[in-house]
Amino acid sequence: MHYQKSLPRLPVPKLEDTIRRYLNAQKPLLNDDQFRKTEELAHQFEKGIGRELHEQLVAQDNQNKHTSYITGPWFDMYLKAREPVVLNFNAFMSFNPDPKSEYNDQLIRATNMTVSAIRFMKTFRAGYLEPEVFHLNPEKSDTEMFKKIIRFVPSSISWFGAYMVNAYPLDMSQYFRLFNSTRVPKLDKDELYTDENAKHLLVLRNGNFYIFDVIDRDGNMLKPSEIQAHLKYILSDNSPAPAFPLGYLSSENRDTWALLRKNLLDNGNEEALQKVDSAVFCLSLDDFPVKDFVHLSHTMLHGDGANRWYDKSFNLIITKDGTAGVNFEHSWGDGVAVLRFQNEVFKDSTKAPAISPQSQPASVDSSRAVQKLDFKLNDALKAGITKAKQKFDASVESLSLNLIQFHDGGKEFLKQKKVSPDAVAQLAFQMAFLRQYNQTVATYESCSTAAFKHGRTETIRPASIHTKKCSEAFVREPSKHSTEELQKLIEECSKYHGRLTKEAAMGQGFDRHLFGLRYLASSKGAALPDFYQDQAYAQLNHNIISTSTLLSPAVQLGGFGPVVSDGFGVGYQKF
Repeated sequence: MHYQKSLPRLPVPKLEDTIRRYLNAQKPLLNDDQFRKTEELAHQFEKGIGRELHEQLVAQDNQNKHTSYITGPWFDMYLKAREPVVLNFNAFMSFNPDPKSEYNDQLIRATNMTVSAIRFMKTFRAGYLEPEVFHLNPEKSDTEMFKKIIRFVPSSISWFGAYMVNAYPLDMSQYFRLFNSTRVPKLDKDELYTDENAKHLLVLRNGNFYIFDVIDRDGNMLKPSEIQAHLKYILSDNSPAPAFPLGYLSSENRDTWALLRKNLLDNGNEEALQKVDSAVFCLSLDDFPVKDFVHLSHTMLHGDGANRWYDKSFNLIITKDGTAGVNFEHSWGDGVAVLRFQNEVFKDSTKAPAISPQSQPASVDSSRAVQKLDFKLNDALKAGITKAKQKFDASVESLSLNLIQFHDGGKEFLKQKKVSPDAVAQLAFQMAFLRQYNQTVATYESCSTAAFKHGRTETIRPASIHTKKCSEAFVREPSKHSTEELQKLIEECSKYHGRLTKEAAMGQGFDRHLFGLRYLASSKGAALPDFYQDQAYAQLNHNIISTSTLLSPAVQLGGFGPVVSDGFGVGYQKF
């Protein structure tokens, strides 16, 4: 938290810049008549009600300097959403296998990763976790010398010290929600719950719930050999799968789940639910090996519904062959915090594993230490679980998932050609969609604004007049253009995409600003301004292509569901 106090605040963009960027994003999606109408509504909004709302937003922002203007509305957006979190919000990232193949045994990997996760938690809570920093010039800033010096710079101005060497510390405010946290369903709006005093781990296997303490009375972690013994005990438990697996409830519509949860509490399950909600995290042990990358993606993105608790801040999933991944709930935080956690857990569990294939589990009485949670279910709850399972199965059935590995070229080749790898990947999606459906549609690319205090994300709008022109040249009339002309079109796309990316990372996109203004207008209870009722606005926010990228030595692949029922969720990595 060394830089946290001095992090810059997320800027509220100028209204005229937001309107200009908004109209630029609308251009490739509308015909001339539609665009004229949208342009007129946008300029009316800019001069009238939009100006008033913008001034109110700026005034509100000035009164709340401890946070960012998007924090409250963004939490509300997630927590008020009533759709199931599975496929709609939860994302996954899978770990690379342990480089030492014998360490990919399910019990060994589960023990090592659990120990590394607890080490990470304890390091964070003790205040020793190294701050997350984005280094633009690592030779200067990512050095022991610089770290030694910056330690002595007071927290209130430390950010400026990093900035001087072209390093950008990132917001660390989300990290505390990684552990002992759950999204609790409530009618109309869910709540985030965290209990840092809880000392137990939640383990799911075969739809059964188990808990055991991983922290002792003095706050120390249990010996790895004891954790190994308890996990071995759970893996060898022959209990049949429950007839009504409770996990399905966390995949339900949030209001339906809130009512069923109330019934659970009224039916004498308060203590058991409290144990689930407050657990350090959820470790899901699956009883099958992974067949291929598509099977892996299905397993980590949604699984079978019975062996997950989708409301936990994250489920650490480990299959029979030691394949590991994380499925995380999205309202509490973004990929930056989860990725840091994964990087550290992967590094620690592979470079300094707590146990080896030769290690013997401790001779402890696991039958006393491990508690199996039993839930009392009445007929209404059994019916609720049955219905949740039917809905879950239908929802998963409607998802088609595929994966392409493209082995030619790659990141370094594109950099040699002086084009952005990300811009080229996004251009490829635009071309593919045009070829398949003969149109250009609303496209979303996530960009972190974690360089600002309580920053979350901003949207990059990859579909532009440049990508449309380039895609049409390649797809519809390739023979009409010389190689040089096509190359020039790609370069223009790359340049423009680079500009959009930089603006978004600096909090200068338009989506969050317009979202904040809309949130403000809605909170006043008056009719929504005409600008927001424009069909083109709705269409732009119906993101047919939703994309996100990540790159990490720990992560094999990642993904998420489409954000609209007729859309695509595209997770991609550039090597």
